[in-house]
Amino acid sequence: MQAHEFRGTGTEQGMTATPGTGSQPAGSAGNNRARINRAGNSASALAVLRRIASTRPAQPAGERCEMCAEPIPDAHQHVVDLESRSLLCTCRPCYLLFTDSSAHLRYRSVPDRYLSFEPFELGQAQWDELEIPVGLAFFFFNSALGRTAAFYPSPAGATESELPLAAWASVEAANPAITVLAPDTEALLIRAPGPDRDRADCHLVPIDACYELVGRLRRVWKGFDGGQESRQELAGFFDRVSRRSRPGAPAADLEGRHG
Repeated sequence: MQAHEFRGTGTEQGMTATPGTGSQPAGSAGNNRARINRAGNSASALAVLRRIASTRPAQPAGERCEMCAEPIPDAHQHVVDLESRSLLCTCRPCYLLFTDSSAHLRYRSVPDRYLSFEPFELGQAQWDELEIPVGLAFFFFNSALGRTAAFYPSPAGATESELPLAAWASVEAANPAITVLAPDTEALLIRAPGPDRDRADCHLVPIDACYELVGRLRRVWKGFDGGQESRQELAGFFDRVSRRSRPGAPAADLEGRHG
């Protein structure tokens, strides 16, 4: 590096100035070189770190297990958090940790059980007594509250209904087979009698299937009653559930089958 040329009174070109005059002291060129070398080394190290960060492999796209963070496929299983009342997406190994329904654990795996109940005794008058404002709802036993809870689909998602317990008890008395319902993880999906069907439909399904249905209906919901597209979505969903369901009976396995 060339030494600076100092110009002005009392100095000559190429001369070193006296310290304290604002000019560079003797020997400063070597110090400058050392500082520049150190700065260059720091810049080089920073550039290397930036290259490493820019070439780091991207995380695989898609969902991950909410317990161990392993990648999971689009079709995966769920675990219920009994404290937060939420569903967790899980990998198969994590799911299998919580399949014992008799264990006192915070988490409970959602069974893969589908049952149909035919005939299902529920007339329009009984449905009205349940005070559900639409013709579809799902019911599950909330172990934290110690009672059955009812939810129905709406433009805002799953909406809870204040279920009259006496009215629900009469439904259970008329249909004792539905008492095989596992708490927290399974639900009774019930479609009330309507213009296109004389009797109500009732299926025991995994509780995550109910929230899947609510999400599907919410995406296509129009107007007060959901509109034609939501009715088509609902009919298709019940068709798929019917194909997966096996007949329910009072002697059906009470614990459920985990897939």
